[in-house]
Amino acid sequence: MKKLLLITILLIPILIVNAQEIGELAPEKELAVFPDNTLGLDIMFGEGGVGFGGFYRRQFNNNLTGFIDFSISEIKGDNEFQYFDPYFGNPLPIPGKKNRIFLVPFNIGLQYRLFEKLIHDNLRPYINAGFGPSIAITTPYEREFFNAFGYARTKFAAGGYVGFGANFGLDKSSLLGINLRYYVVHFFDKGVESLEGRFNKDIGGFYLTINLGFMY
Repeated sequence: MKKLLLITILLIPILIVNAQEIGELAPEKELAVFPDNTLGLDIMFGEGGVGFGGFYRRQFNNNLTGFIDFSISEIKGDNEFQYFDPYFGNPLPIPGKKNRIFLVPFNIGLQYRLFEKLIHDNLRPYINAGFGPSIAITTPYEREFFNAFGYARTKFAAGGYVGFGANFGLDKSSLLGINLRYYVVHFFDKGVESLEGRFNKDIGGFYLTINLGFMY
């Protein structure tokens, strides 16, 4: 997963630079006008595994867009490492692990489009940032995955993320995009316990997010 995130970090700037070169050679043209509203699904890849979310975006002008989003994904605590069976590749129990931690953030934020006049509209890079409340759900690791939700506990926190990404294509009815985000969530008490006796007041990390939606 770390290799995938690194490749993405390196790939997006290359795409932007190449597209910028093309845009500088092309004659000036009118910007494409896309619908103001977008509703969609996020598929997230992080060190804790795969997560899912949803979003709504409202375009204020060609450069600035407001959004609200939420997601759910599993988070790994500090010093927590997953080991695998060397013969069959199956995951092994994590020594000292007490709880699984699931993060459910709700964010409101802004997205700002970059290089609007230099890059063709089929590649629309942007930076974004959001903040808001988060819910952390902990379930006992010693119990079976789904059965453990019967013993779940919740805690509230605050946080947000910053990121950069791009939307692709000229279709004005559907959205395809990619976004790399770094989340930070802070607890105002001792935090959540992932490993036995170790509490985390701050959790988060990098997420590679694929955006799928429809515009209207």
